[in-house]
Amino acid sequence: MTVSELAKAVGLQVISMPSPDTVIECGYAGDLLSWVMGNAQQGCAWMTIMTNRNIIAVAELIDMACVIVTEGSDIPDDVAALAKEKEINLLATELPTYEMCVQVSRLI
Repeated sequence: MTVSELAKAVGLQVISMPSPDTVIECGYAGDLLSWVMGNAQQGCAWMTIMTNRNIIAVAELIDMACVIVTEGSDIPDDVAALAKEKEINLLATELPTYEMCVQVSRLI
């Protein structure tokens, strides 16, 4: 499943989607950035409540398919701008992290 297909299927809000055809290989959920850096896999859809600039750096470092900010966490304008600048797929949802993980698991 591609990032754009997931966004459409789940009704995700698109913050930045420069690479809509990126294939999601797996999912990962976590909010401790150092843990995510050591354990997330390339091509994953990362579910997190974190919304600081470091999520973009981690997504770029790991080469993630996308970052999905869950639970209605507010994404600051500077983080949205950085995602666009760094060409990171950044999406948002009101769904709890667990529910978003279930959706990703079912769809990919």
